[in-house]
Amino acid sequence: MEKELIQKPINLVKVVLFGPESTGKTTLSKQLARHYNTVWTPEYAREYLQKKWNNERKTCEASDLIHIAIGQMRLENKLAKKADKVLICDTDLLETKVYSEEYYGGFVDEQLNKASLENEYDLYLLTYIDTPWEEDDLRDRPEQRFEMFTAFENALKKHDKKYLLLKGNKDTRLKEAIRVIDKIIAKRTNLHSFSDSMNV
Repeated sequence: MEKELIQKPINLVKVVLFGPESTGKTTLSKQLARHYNTVWTPEYAREYLQKKWNNERKTCEASDLIHIAIGQMRLENKLAKKADKVLICDTDLLETKVYSEEYYGGFVDEQLNKASLENEYDLYLLTYIDTPWEEDDLRDRPEQRFEMFTAFENALKKHDKKYLLLKGNKDTRLKEAIRVIDKIIAKRTNLHSFSDSMNV
């Protein structure tokens, strides 16, 4: 099971959309994938939990999280092979870890905890709560958006993850995200060029 939670090595710039529910992560994932002509990794939890709700009228339980994490990494590793230079991820295992901590009294599966800290990404895009709350079958706690946002930001700080806080409308967020991602791509390209020249 542990192997199923690990990223397969691949030479891509990996960007994660990170933050509470209904803060524009999926919208921005699609916009960025379109801009960079690449693929984006959807949030497996939504598919998994919607199916559970439709079939059983049950919401997420602590035991679901490890299955969600495995499904998420399977999806990410599969789509990474189709990406061009940049992989946009609508979520990652660190987000699953935060939800586990916040919803289940601090409980986190040991394997999920380990993988969430070992898997690596070049940038986290932390989406702020200045977007309208949109109700659906799965979303809850609209009154605790700030508390959830704080939990997500604290996780990034605690684990020393490189992140960019995004606020404002869709266009503002997209432009700011592209600006920073372009810098990362340029830096990666320059390093490869330097490395290649050293090997001549």
